[in-house]
Amino acid sequence: MEEKKNLSPGGAYKVPYPAPNEIKQTQLTVSVPGSKSITNRALLLATLAQGTSTLRGALFSDDSRHFLKCIQDLGFSTQVNEEENQIIVTGLDGRLPRDKGSIYVGSAGTAARFLTAYLGISPGTWHLDASPQMRRRPMAPLLQALETLGCRVRFDEQPGYFPFTLEGQGFGCSRISVDIGDSSQFLSALLIASCLAEHPMEIQVLGTHGMSYIDMTCRMMEQFGVATEKKPGDTTLYCIPAGQSYVPLDYQIEPDLSAACYFYAMAALLGISVTVRHIKKDSLQGDIRFLDLLVQMGCSCSETSEGLCITGPADGHLKGIKTDMSAFSDQAITLAAIAPFADSLTTITGIGHIRHQESDRIHAIVTELSKMGIRCVEHTDGITIYPGTPVPCSVDTYEDHRMAMGFSLIGLRVPGITINDPLCCRKTFENYFEVLEACLSELTSQHA
Repeated sequence: MEEKKNLSPGGAYKVPYPAPNEIKQTQLTVSVPGSKSITNRALLLATLAQGTSTLRGALFSDDSRHFLKCIQDLGFSTQVNEEENQIIVTGLDGRLPRDKGSIYVGSAGTAARFLTAYLGISPGTWHLDASPQMRRRPMAPLLQALETLGCRVRFDEQPGYFPFTLEGQGFGCSRISVDIGDSSQFLSALLIASCLAEHPMEIQVLGTHGMSYIDMTCRMMEQFGVATEKKPGDTTLYCIPAGQSYVPLDYQIEPDLSAACYFYAMAALLGISVTVRHIKKDSLQGDIRFLDLLVQMGCSCSETSEGLCITGPADGHLKGIKTDMSAFSDQAITLAAIAPFADSLTTITGIGHIRHQESDRIHAIVTELSKMGIRCVEHTDGITIYPGTPVPCSVDTYEDHRMAMGFSLIGLRVPGITINDPLCCRKTFENYFEVLEACLSELTSQHA
């Protein structure tokens, strides 16, 4: 294996290539950080509860730090211990400590959407701004729903995008609709805030993608004491009964399945067994379904006392598959990275919305695989990827953490893959490349 390479902001990282004859170990056990999705939902739910919550196993990354800084800027009391991955938050039963101010959400989509909904239904005036990347991501469906409730929105620049000022007026009606075609976070944000109404609320949903994240939101709301209901016979209408409030909890955050999937994909590519500590089949996170795809491609999955284990096919042959990834689209890049090594074409559908995430992910996947000589067909809502042998190249990451981490996997089978701007992965997994190198060192060690 090649020697360890330096990481530097804006630099390039050459992925260490473990030649097949260098791999001495066939089993790895890996730890990954806490879930970003669960950490940021728990932070908001804790501020809405009446009393003090302790969040254990929290993720500390660019996104979660932006969310944490936002709730501190809103005036909430917090105690933070990064060494122990712990955050203590004192909530005020849905009330804000202040009624005006400014917050900056950075590139954190959850902070952008969740806090916009909370502030948009809370009496007061707030100015919100974001990074250049987040300024390009859509906000209009959520803001339109808030305007229906009575919130006044003033845009600094382009309508429907950051930056803007919110003048919250509370809940002016009991039924709204929201289009989640661009992001399921719009619905999650409104669901979490809806119990603050003095009357029952109904939310009509347009669109179906990302429903596993909606399920996560509803399950976490219930853990913190607030139930949501589906109207009988209408799965697109969410009902939130009045008179509910969030309770403070001592809450354990799951490991990040999105992060775990990169190491499970490593098992598929190298024909080894990888266990990720504390990952369980009953996870709140929709990305657990990615493991089913790996099984369809020829891997096996087993439960161990430490966590779920994926074992890649011993003969190294992966099968091409066709799959709708609308419910767990964060793993579309991961699947795209291993698809060239399958024995037949792989087609991913249901992911048109990922064009509006940190990058146009469909276009980015096709562009970078094409640079490697891999034939791809770009569809409106998906991609078809043909088998082939990637050639070494320099991978552009488009300021997108998932492009950096996902495409690094190709370097495990192809020497000479370089990742540009590798530190963009700080958004969710700031030491990803260090963990990757530690895994590769263990695999090539005589005495692991």
